[in-house]
Amino acid sequence: MNYFKKIENLPEPDLSWNIPEAKQGTVNVVGGNSQHFKTEIRVSEYMGENFPIRNLFTVLPDVLKNKLPDLPNFMFLESTESGSFASDEQLVKTFDTADYNLLIGDLSKNSVTGKAVVKACATTKKPLLITRDSVDLVAENITSQLLMNDNLIFFASMAQLIKLVRAVYYPKMLLLSQSLVQVSETLHKFTLSYPVAIVTLHNEQVLLAKNGEVEVVELAKSGYSPITFWRGELACKILALNLYNPNQFMKATITALLK
Repeated sequence: MNYFKKIENLPEPDLSWNIPEAKQGTVNVVGGNSQHFKTEIRVSEYMGENFPIRNLFTVLPDVLKNKLPDLPNFMFLESTESGSFASDEQLVKTFDTADYNLLIGDLSKNSVTGKAVVKACATTKKPLLITRDSVDLVAENITSQLLMNDNLIFFASMAQLIKLVRAVYYPKMLLLSQSLVQVSETLHKFTLSYPVAIVTLHNEQVLLAKNGEVEVVELAKSGYSPITFWRGELACKILALNLYNPNQFMKATITALLK
């Protein structure tokens, strides 16, 4: 399998040295609904404390405007009656103001929000990492246009990837019971069909896929557990390393995992 590579060490050169000392770049952390928004604030704080981001915004539905302090790093967008994002136009405009966007989740599972989020993700020209329950919402409202956006990273569980693959009637099946080789073969073919990047976890192995290439890192080498892997901190590291090392998805993401 020429497309498959198992990674044992940090890539050369060490891309962590490319993180600048001076603050630069704009990042949006996007998510939340009327009942849940603590993750968005926690992840934004982690990002601000650990990476030299010049402009960092927490983007939330405007139903939360009266629940949170009036601070310049909060941005509020039009919300639905159920308390989540309503307007794909506002989302696209917001995505396009940043150098990188993190769609972190806690989005209400209604059709208005689902369609707005998917249309915005398909339309934006700026890089976007989609993770946690945002992946479920996207899978439930998926369009082929979205999967043709080569600026997207899906940081998704295997169960979420199964939904995503089924949603577009992809002819190659993904199953939780499959071996690492079988999953790698499907991700190889899927990312040849669609230019998105994928990060997932299967049988204690982290799989990265982009442009038909599949690279694998043992979870134990990353320092994350099957629980902490999904909390949001690793998504922030992956975003930051890809922000400062554009067009080097594999090397940047492996550096985020191993450094």
